[in-house]
Amino acid sequence: RSRGLGDVYKRQNPTKPIGPFYTEEQAKEFMAEDPSKVFVEDSGRGWRRVVASPDPKKIVEADSILNLLDNEFIVIACGGGGIPVCRAEDGSLQGAEAVIDKDFAAELLAESLDADLLIILTAVEKVAIRFRQPGETWLSELTPEEAEVYIAAGEFGAGSMLPKVEAAVRFARSAPG
Repeated sequence: RSRGLGDVYKRQNPTKPIGPFYTEEQAKEFMAEDPSKVFVEDSGRGWRRVVASPDPKKIVEADSILNLLDNEFIVIACGGGGIPVCRAEDGSLQGAEAVIDKDFAAELLAESLDADLLIILTAVEKVAIRFRQPGETWLSELTPEEAEVYIAAGEFGAGSMLPKVEAAVRFARSAPG
């Protein structure tokens, strides 16, 4: 039995779409065959399976990544779509039907490596409040406290900017300075 499965998987509210698009009929057929699989309509493009997106707790490869960095290698790690693992009682790692959020993984890696800077690339130049609405305001600077007020007000999209802003807040609070 793996440790922390209930909390880690957040099975009650899967949110990350994965895999191909299906018709509504196909999706309902899949869910009837296996009730543990959840499909949702995805932005008018069809139905997709959704899985949990647990909050990463540890980067398993952090020591290896740090070793490579110490030896002046350029390392590309923690990209989106990573599969979470849990350590079983026998010490082995077991994969889960879930997807790790890339922004939270990047933040945890930066924190684990004691990085001075975290850069999260997006398709827009800056974060905005009232995005694509009247009064849209692009933000050049944002304190963690200000970000939390905007988060509480629902200013950032759950599937887009919200995890980026939350990851940035975590990183800013992870160490003095």
